[in-house]
Amino acid sequence: MFYIYSMILVTGSTGLVGTHLLLELAKKHHKIRAIHRASSNLQAVLDTFALYVDDPLPYYDKIEWIEADITDFETLLQALDGVDQVYHTAAFVSFDPRDRHALIRSNVGGTANLVNACLEKKVKKLCYVSSTAALGNAPPGMQITEDMMWPHSKNRSAYSVSKYQSEMEIWRGIAEGLQAVIVNPSIIIGPGDWKRSSSYLFSAVWKGMKFYTEGVTGYVDIRDVVHAMIYLMDGHFSSERYTLSAENLSYRQVLEMIASALDRPPPRIRATPFLIALAWRMSWLISKFNGKPRSITRDTVKSSKRKVLFSNEKIRQAVGIDFIPVKQSVQDTANHFLNHVRTGKV
Repeated sequence: MFYIYSMILVTGSTGLVGTHLLLELAKKHHKIRAIHRASSNLQAVLDTFALYVDDPLPYYDKIEWIEADITDFETLLQALDGVDQVYHTAAFVSFDPRDRHALIRSNVGGTANLVNACLEKKVKKLCYVSSTAALGNAPPGMQITEDMMWPHSKNRSAYSVSKYQSEMEIWRGIAEGLQAVIVNPSIIIGPGDWKRSSSYLFSAVWKGMKFYTEGVTGYVDIRDVVHAMIYLMDGHFSSERYTLSAENLSYRQVLEMIASALDRPPPRIRATPFLIALAWRMSWLISKFNGKPRSITRDTVKSSKRKVLFSNEKIRQAVGIDFIPVKQSVQDTANHFLNHVRTGKV
């Protein structure tokens, strides 16, 4: 059952999650307001809509676009006028240690602002998109659940810390009377900006990625993420967080799936600890000379070597979701990628 709300606000509306979420909300005839920055590429939203519907304009035109920044409390208050539900998908993602302060300011400070604004405007419910990076640890071979304690460790990336602290702001809002749910997606597979995030894997394999690491982690289809979020928001769920992950697979397995779907050679060279250490040091040195962000950092190296397993039992029990297999998700995303190659959008 879906309830009709006077207005729904989406932050991070031009990102992978935000764009797919907007389309699903528009299909349900909700009144939607989307926050975007002045530099946002709104054409990319239309391009993503066009992957799923023949005529994207009627859905796009349902959205009221508001230029605002979650780090600016006053503009948030204005954006929340008349809003009942908020989906908070905005996040600054970086594994460059030089971005630590920016990560805290944007992710934690922005989330605190949004929580305060929701409380002031008496918003009925909020959904926060966190990450499995904010979950605790499990002993080797065991699956990580939502209840495992967060380890305060220097081995955690600045991004991971910022997502955990952002969750603390959500829990603080709940303690002050805000209805809210948190979702923790693993690596999200879906068509987005082919130069960023997990979508970049398709570009990298297309160009001839040669190396793989032995790490293991969780993967989930963007469609499952969006459907679970809407279900949780429209149901009687609150004061809980849910891991969204379809399968736990090695990086090598997923890269081979992508290569097969794109008809490209799979990576064949295992990145040894020596090669990985050399790569991030070379990236650091190059960054020192050209001033550009590092393509490989110590944090990304650590992440690529970790073998972590995530349990999806809680979300299965809550909403009865039947996750899209990762192989199918990869194939569907590869088809979108190849379509963009043919039309010159990659």
